[in-house]
Amino acid sequence: MLRKIIHATLIMLLMTEAVAAQIKPGVTLKNDKPSRSKEQQEYDKAVDREYQSGIKKVPDQKKSDPWGDIRTTPPATKNKQ
Repeated sequence: MLRKIIHATLIMLLMTEAVAAQIKPGVTLKNDKPSRSKEQQEYDKAVDREYQSGIKKVPDQKKSDPWGDIRTTPPATKNKQ
């Protein structure tokens, strides 16, 4: 049992070494993005407003049936009374 625990511990240590080797020095996994200035935030808002107004100007696509020309209409059935 002790042997299995030692082997599992060694495997975990080797895995952490491999992960640590892939990370560049000085890079952290935290979200260390600098905050955006007021001008950048206003620019982002202006871009978003322009995008939304552009989306509203696009006409709706008419949905068409691509098989409409190929299908035949079923014959009308006669109602028996």
